[in-house]
Amino acid sequence: MRFQLRRCSACRAYTMREACPSCGADATLAHPARFSPDDKYARYRLASRYQKPD
Repeated sequence: MRFQLRRCSACRAYTMREACPSCGADATLAHPARFSPDDKYARYRLASRYQKPD
């Protein structure tokens, strides 16, 4: 997965590098997670998403 599109967390620019060439911040993968119909952790993800704030 070395040559996937990444997005800078600070300036929102797209790059192929692990660090943004314009601002130097970390770049994360711009692709969503892989979907699986038999997701074992769906219950936990949905519970954390709809959990009431403290």
